[in-house]
Amino acid sequence: MNSTNTTTTASSGNATFSVASLIAIVAAIGSFMTGAIGGLLLAIVAIIAGLVGVIIALSPSKRGGIASTLAVLAGGIGIVAAVIKALMWIF
Repeated sequence: MNSTNTTTTASSGNATFSVASLIAIVAAIGSFMTGAIGGLLLAIVAIIAGLVGVIIALSPSKRGGIASTLAVLAGGIGIVAAVIKALMWIF
């Protein structure tokens, strides 16, 4: 009886972007394309997902640390833009 073990292990080939970093980027871009309330909500999502993406990117098999960091910064700018949009709407 010859039994061969054909299990595969995770290779350290190409690193992939994390879903959190992709969500953070999309939310950050979307925060500039919507109104004040939607922009604020998407900016908050971008910041939270970006922080999660940065933490996930610490793994050697994941990428997206820089993209997540930029999404956090864009989310902060998105919050400022949403506040300015709200002020322009009020006045």
